[in-house]
Amino acid sequence: MSLDTWHEVFDVLRRHKLRAALTASSVAWGIFLLVILIAAGNGLRHAVEWSFRDDATNSITLRRGRTALPFDGRGPGRPINFKNADMDAFRTELQGVGHLTGRFYLPGSAAVSRGSKTAAFEVRGCHPDHQYLERTLMTAGRFINELDVSERRKVAVIGSTVQSVLFGADDPLGQLINVRGVNYEVVGVFEDVGGEGELRIIYVPMSTAQLVYHGSNQVHQIMFTTGAASVAESEALALASRQLLASRHHFDPADRRAVLVSNNLQRFSKIMNVFDWVQGFVWAVGIGTLFAGIVGVSNIMIISVQERTLEIGIRKALGATPFSIVSMMLLEALVLTSFAGYVGLVGGVGLVEALRRHLPENDYVRDPTVDVRVAVVAMLLLVAAGVLAGLLPALAAARVRPVVAMRNATA
Repeated sequence: MSLDTWHEVFDVLRRHKLRAALTASSVAWGIFLLVILIAAGNGLRHAVEWSFRDDATNSITLRRGRTALPFDGRGPGRPINFKNADMDAFRTELQGVGHLTGRFYLPGSAAVSRGSKTAAFEVRGCHPDHQYLERTLMTAGRFINELDVSERRKVAVIGSTVQSVLFGADDPLGQLINVRGVNYEVVGVFEDVGGEGELRIIYVPMSTAQLVYHGSNQVHQIMFTTGAASVAESEALALASRQLLASRHHFDPADRRAVLVSNNLQRFSKIMNVFDWVQGFVWAVGIGTLFAGIVGVSNIMIISVQERTLEIGIRKALGATPFSIVSMMLLEALVLTSFAGYVGLVGGVGLVEALRRHLPENDYVRDPTVDVRVAVVAMLLLVAAGVLAGLLPALAAARVRPVVAMRNATA
């Protein structure tokens, strides 16, 4: 490719500024839209993943309910109450259970005081493994341990909001807080990515909560992680847990209202499958837009060949080879698509980065990103397709016979 060839290509584009600009804009818009759609799809996916950040993805939660089906001589409407013995059965009879914890809720918000400061917070009884299911991040001290549960110790782990309200800048470790007339020693402070509501929680040992707040051996909720490698294995374990409780509490295993089972891995997998479809749709729309730009390049090349029929005929009469004619025409398509693709890529990535920096926190789109490598590959494919789109008009130009070309031009 000589310097004269490059000058000639740019001269052709300058002489048809409007046509070249419109074609380039369609190509640039195609790659720009593809980048924006990919970023939007990733932003939606990240938002969903963020919504699952608070709990272990491979967890199963069982909540108490009421029977909806008669079973073994018992009518519907019977409440199902979990017991400590159910927790023991989960440990010994269910294969695949990882971390296991129960929850005991104090009804409503509890009045919690420290000295002259009083505020209302949620208090939960739990087991040591609760830290792994809730993804609790300890910032000071420790979480509840097995000795706390076995010895029914009056210890508490508080959220950072509880610390700031009751203690301010003071160190809370080793200090006492009063929950409904009972003193607890603070042994730990935690952070939780679940938001402000999670930071207003106080955790105490399950056995202590049951004893102090007249819970007997009641467990309000059972949670455990699984070692399941697939959704199918997780679903099988969730079914086995329901059947175990059905045998212990005498209700129909098919009665879904008796025990409410929430499989986090199943929910997460279903939502991610939806986003796989969304991503496919995004690529379909983006490729369709790119194809429209490619068609525009092909059309402009056809028009260019028709307008330059006389010029091409004279070139061939003066000894120009078919390769030189084809390469000149393809170079024009290459310059047009490369420049337009680069502009669209830079514009799209720039807008995505601006949105990442200035987009306010929300529950719908989070951290919209685009893999630059994917965008560059898409642009290169666009350029290659644009060049191929100009190949047929270029080959038609190379087949022009000089005499015919000059006769048609003068006719």
